[in-house]
Amino acid sequence: MPTTISGPNGEIKFGTGLPTLIIGERINPTGRKKFGQQIASGDLSVIKDEAISQKNAGADVLDVNVGAAGVNEVALLPLAVKEALTAGDLPICVDSANVEALKAALAVYPYKALINSVNGEERSLSSVLPIVKHYGAAVIALTIDESGIPETVEGRIRIVERIVERAESYGISKDDIVVDCLTMAASSKPKSALVTLETLRILSKEFGLASAMGVSNVSFGMPQRDIITKGFLGMCIEAGLTAAIVNPETEGLVSTIYSADFLTGRDDYARKFLTHYRTKIAASRNV
Repeated sequence: MPTTISGPNGEIKFGTGLPTLIIGERINPTGRKKFGQQIASGDLSVIKDEAISQKNAGADVLDVNVGAAGVNEVALLPLAVKEALTAGDLPICVDSANVEALKAALAVYPYKALINSVNGEERSLSSVLPIVKHYGAAVIALTIDESGIPETVEGRIRIVERIVERAESYGISKDDIVVDCLTMAASSKPKSALVTLETLRILSKEFGLASAMGVSNVSFGMPQRDIITKGFLGMCIEAGLTAAIVNPETEGLVSTIYSADFLTGRDDYARKFLTHYRTKIAASRNV
């Protein structure tokens, strides 16, 4: 069964065989000093601007993260979620490592959210999964535990099995678990991309689980990062990735997703690809 989340315009379903969900990653202060300073001062206009621009660029869901120095996440994350929801009119992925901030944000979100994230550490399982159950949310599950990120497919699958088992003990359906296989820099770990791809194949074909992943780490330390990232993104979609956590404003990235969906049979008769193409042509004529 597909994974379902919802927002002001109803439900969105994603999963094996369905078009790739695009989760906009830009409402996040990581590596963005000015953004962090603005939200720390209470200026949420940058969240509004990012929500609108990412929606216009093709995002289906907005990830909202306000974790930065000097930020009271418990107070600010609910405000940021409401601002992004109003401006973007899209479902929200509530993103925080602070359990109390997650609770506060989910309390003001009147739809079915996606939570980012839980992992295989006991502390995370015992604190996040009850929140997932209480709010009826879906959750991104990271393949990491107390020992770090496994370098083998088998190690990552073992963590997935542990998370699924614990989630089911709380009454959380497998349909509400979205696995993040985690991407490592191929420049420092040459075989890491292959491990990620094989893990995705197993999750899709043997477990039937939805998956979400940010792909940009794969190109860290390399020249022409955008080319490498987009190439890897297409490979991930072919391997079974169901949701991409990306910056949709990156030139050619949304086109990469739509073309990969078409070629893998996830966009019948290229409907989404052709709509995207015609929209780009119309926009270029209006410039």
